[in-house]
Amino acid sequence: MSSFKNAKKSLQKTHRERSQPSKRKQFGLLEKHKDYVLRAKDFHRKEDQLKLLREKARNKNPDEFYYKMIKTKTRDGVHVVEGKKPYTKEQLKMMKSQDLNYARMKRITEKNKIERLQCSLHLIDEKHRQVNSRTVFIDSKQDAEVFEPAADLGLTNLDPASKDELSNTEEQLRIEKARKQAYDELDKRIEREKHLSVIEQQMQLQKNLMGKGKRMKINTGEDGPVVFKWKKQRKK
Repeated sequence: MSSFKNAKKSLQKTHRERSQPSKRKQFGLLEKHKDYVLRAKDFHRKEDQLKLLREKARNKNPDEFYYKMIKTKTRDGVHVVEGKKPYTKEQLKMMKSQDLNYARMKRITEKNKIERLQCSLHLIDEKHRQVNSRTVFIDSKQDAEVFEPAADLGLTNLDPASKDELSNTEEQLRIEKARKQAYDELDKRIEREKHLSVIEQQMQLQKNLMGKGKRMKINTGEDGPVVFKWKKQRKK
């Protein structure tokens, strides 16, 4: 039955909406049904939004208060948030001091870690000299008397020189790996300490520039860091 309906629809004439007659071109485009659907959906969406806003206004608590009531105002019907008040010079100087103290603290921490790491590097060889051990359980005293550790470990075919060489090679590789990791960490911490030192110097310069006193720029920063020289003042 459905196949018959589909076949019948294929023979029907396709409905096409008429276009705007040439004598009515001055009135603009003729609205089609799809255009009406879009316009109706937009109208109902705005109508629902206005309805929701009216309901919120009716249910609003008259004693409600929040800070935007006094920090905002309207200009031509649009809410405008007042900008934050600029910080005073003393407040900026205090914030610079806090940032400077934090950067100095982090640099000193890194410096102490570098010193401890440098002191511990020469102990890597002794630290990694560990004696391997293995516990073997024997059923009786007779078996313990005839027990041979080399046969149990499968080292009967190796001569003593080969055994010592194999043990020394594994120990050397372990020591080299630990040394490489320690030196990599040391290089990273040294680089971090240099970076923090540069940041601390820049913050100290900014703090000094906010203070009093006549100064003169010696280096403009094109071929190096910016350098200022303060005029000497007699202390009272």
